[in-house]
Amino acid sequence: MSSSGAKDGPSSYHFETPLLDAELPSLLHSICEHGGYAYISMATLAAAGDSHAAGAASEMAWEQLHSGPWHSVLPIWRDAYSMACLYLARFHFAGGDFKEALRVLDMGVIMGGPLLRSDLDSAIAKVSAAARVVRVLDVAEKDDQLEPPLGCEERNNEVPSNLPVKALTNKIVAKMSALSLEGFLREYFQPGFPVIISDGMAHWPARTKWKSMDYLQKVAGDRTIPVEVGKNYLRPEWKQELITFSEFLVRIQSNNRSDDITYLAQHPLFDQIDELRKDICIPDYCFVGGGELRSLNAWFGPPGTVTPLHHDPHHNILAQVVGKKYIRLYDASLCEELYPYTETMLCNSSQVDLDNIDEKEFPKVVDLDFVDCILEEGEMLYIPPKWWHYVRSLTTSFSVSFWWNNCDEN
Repeated sequence: MSSSGAKDGPSSYHFETPLLDAELPSLLHSICEHGGYAYISMATLAAAGDSHAAGAASEMAWEQLHSGPWHSVLPIWRDAYSMACLYLARFHFAGGDFKEALRVLDMGVIMGGPLLRSDLDSAIAKVSAAARVVRVLDVAEKDDQLEPPLGCEERNNEVPSNLPVKALTNKIVAKMSALSLEGFLREYFQPGFPVIISDGMAHWPARTKWKSMDYLQKVAGDRTIPVEVGKNYLRPEWKQELITFSEFLVRIQSNNRSDDITYLAQHPLFDQIDELRKDICIPDYCFVGGGELRSLNAWFGPPGTVTPLHHDPHHNILAQVVGKKYIRLYDASLCEELYPYTETMLCNSSQVDLDNIDEKEFPKVVDLDFVDCILEEGEMLYIPPKWWHYVRSLTTSFSVSFWWNNCDEN
């Protein structure tokens, strides 16, 4: 049903914005200092109850966000966009249009600044709660068996011939069970060797919940997320889109072509959707070395999604919650032999396409030693800093990466 059919009427839906109310004078002053006079006029009308002005303010701030390279956008305009999203979402919520209210609030989270984040989060929680109540009251019960569990579709079974040349013929990544923190520190963390931990996440609710399309639809279906479309980020046809999680789930079930494959990649989904954050735990291994967690990201997509050969600056545990992936790793010392791009933005990525190696252009890579593995559902892979790695999903796959720094690192 349409969420606009809420029975209690428009006046019963409202959320508070205490932080925005407190910061409004200083925000408007800062926006004025940067020439945002028209925006201030629209934002003032929006605060007084003009829904059209709220839409206009949102569009003005959006234009500022796209006036040049992202790094050159003034932080005040990101906060202005968050403000406009709160005003606009308030009108949608009052009218019972929960889906549009959530879309606007998610845009504020994804594109806005940090200043008003707590208001955005609390508004999302209130709109989501109201939407769930309406759904329970007005939507007939669905047969839970209509949708197959994630990762179990027959069409997801990818044969080994789809893997890079020499796959699984070299050294296999060590696999350990019941690995103690001391053993992890001594044998893998300090010397800088990858390892698979086979039993570190059996207690996560996500291990069972995330296999259910119905569960994911209920907790995240109306939320807006950024996705990548195309074979991988190094291809010229690659692009990004903002779509609902519900639409993304549909694409996962139907997307079979590698040229327009859709992937949720390296996105802080758990900062955005708290219900999913509650389904996972930070592995104790991430606290080895006395450092701190830098980022927690989601990787979710159909079979065939590829992350090209690259390296990252942090310690990384990749937790395979649903499905399985093929992963190849090269030692951090092999940078020159892997032909990294010279451009600053891509200097951590290799020019070598492991799915189709040009041996004439990249002769050094042909005989390089590597380790690889099939990371199975329920397993975690520790990837040391600067180790080059290539990742291919073999089934519908939902993974979580934990990046952290050693206490000696910046």
